[in-house]
Amino acid sequence: MVLCDVCKSRPAVVYQAHTGMRLCRECFLRDVVERVRAEIKRWGMIEPRDRLMLALSGGKDSFVLLDVLSQIHNPSRMMVVSIVEGIPGYNRREDIEKIVRYARERGVDVVVLTSIREYTGLDLSEIVSMAWRRGVKESPCTYDGLLRRRIINFYARVYGADKAVTAHNVDDEAQTAVVNILRGDWVGLLRQHPLAPPASRRLVPRVKPLRKIYEWETATYAMLRGFKFQETECMYIYLAPTLRARVREALYRLEQERPGSLLRLVNTLDELLEGQARSLSVEELPECERCGEPTSPARRVCKLCELLERAGMVSPSYQVPYRWGRASLP
Repeated sequence: MVLCDVCKSRPAVVYQAHTGMRLCRECFLRDVVERVRAEIKRWGMIEPRDRLMLALSGGKDSFVLLDVLSQIHNPSRMMVVSIVEGIPGYNRREDIEKIVRYARERGVDVVVLTSIREYTGLDLSEIVSMAWRRGVKESPCTYDGLLRRRIINFYARVYGADKAVTAHNVDDEAQTAVVNILRGDWVGLLRQHPLAPPASRRLVPRVKPLRKIYEWETATYAMLRGFKFQETECMYIYLAPTLRARVREALYRLEQERPGSLLRLVNTLDELLEGQARSLSVEELPECERCGEPTSPARRVCKLCELLERAGMVSPSYQVPYRWGRASLP
């Protein structure tokens, strides 16, 4: 029997490749919590009085974010928003109901359930199908990302959240960084830094406490805690692979060959970009003349409105009801 390298008393159940440590269940779970706590403290991500809006999808990362943050932050100062995208076989309502129940068990009083259909009038899969029929080959992930960010920011703003919290892990962070580098998007790379302020006063600051935790670690944490989480991958990853999907596969191979590579990449970028990220300013961006949300200085119409119009949605509903406390699925 191999004993845990930390407590040296319980059997090891997890091998942490990037450190070479063999950990028991208790020491592994504690390690994840303490690394998240350290990342929050290092960058001042969350203050004790902050009201947090957690964006949870029902996947493993969502369960881990909720579980870990409820040990670090007061659950009574946490809210949850969960969005049904409307992708066949993915992000199903029964999966979201599980995390909603768990949120309430942890003492989270405000739970908002909404959908892309509720916001635009159509499910994501319907929007993508319309766009493809019109010859618009924009990635489904682009529509999804824009819509999710818009809806999360809307509810965070409406309910007075100080921070919008997402469950991005180190795999996500490394992929985004490489994509930004390959596209030459220097501003996007800087905006990814935890010290970078929001691009507009109408955008609630977004924080990512799991950004130094590996995806395999969130999966292991969730299984050791007995969470029943959504395991189905989005079909669009394979039907319409993006640059990110290709970067993802390349980085997975690199990490397998050289454990710790993704963590070192994100840590190095944090150090290199810290000074410039601190100097970024919050801007008063112009409003989109159609939806009224912030858009970039060179635009009269925001990217989301433009893409939906190209897909055939000339007048999206952009209606989301205010919900407080117990909510029913749309």
